[in-house]
Amino acid sequence: MKTETDVVKRNGRRFVLVPEAEYRRLKRLDESELPPLPKPDASGNYPAVEAITVSIVREFIERRRKLGWSQVELARRADVRAETINRLEAAKNVPSIATVDKIDRALSEAEATNSKRTGKRRAKKR
Repeated sequence: MKTETDVVKRNGRRFVLVPEAEYRRLKRLDESELPPLPKPDASGNYPAVEAITVSIVREFIERRRKLGWSQVELARRADVRAETINRLEAAKNVPSIATVDKIDRALSEAEATNSKRTGKRRAKKR
C-alpha cells in the first residue's frame, strides 16, 4: 500500500506528514506490540503477579518510546543489561524490585529533564 507523505523541516528537524487514517493505523500497530495481559481463569480472576508484571512492563515500554529511546539506551541509563530490558519487554522475566526501581529512576529523570525543557510535567500516579 502506497501512502502519500510530505516531509517538512521545522526548527532544523525533519517531520513526515501522513494522512490521519495512516497515523491511526500505525498507532494501532505500535500498541499491538505491547505484551498482552494474561488471560483470566474460569472465575474471571487474573493471575496477580503476571498481571502486575505486564502492567509495569507496558508502562515502561510506553515511557521509553515517548522518550525516543531504544532498549539499549534505557539499559545504559538504568545500569542494567540490554538483555534484561529485552526479556522484560518480551514478558519473559519477572523483574526484581531493584531492577524496576533502576528503570523507573532512569525514565523519571529523563522525563523530569524533558518537562523542564518543555514546561510540562508528568502527572504523578496515586
